[in-house]
Amino acid sequence: MSPEEIAAAVVRYALDRKALDIVQLDLREMIGYTDYFVICTGRSDRQTKAIHDAIYQGMKSEHGMLPQRVEGLGQAHWILIDYLDVVVHVFTPATREYYRLEQLWGEAPATTMGEAAATAAR
Repeated sequence: MSPEEIAAAVVRYALDRKALDIVQLDLREMIGYTDYFVICTGRSDRQTKAIHDAIYQGMKSEHGMLPQRVEGLGQAHWILIDYLDVVVHVFTPATREYYRLEQLWGEAPATTMGEAAATAAR
């Protein structure tokens, strides 16, 4: 799968679990270790875990892909799922506000992803 296809699949799985404020950052011109960040928010620790589970299971069962690394699953305030070309960040609202990745990577082109964008990417 291309990085764009991975990111689109991740967005679909996140939307299936009602993830909020999904943003895709294009980092290809900025760093060498990944192409995209997909950032989203769950309303609670429980929902962030559910979003992670949906992404993990969907990528495994439908695309045969396992992440290279998963961090933060125990506390579930910030779950990082590393698919190499795409790094997924699933936050609770307070943690996302605290770390402000979109501002940290403010020079990266950002795309707000929603139901229409995910449907178009299929």
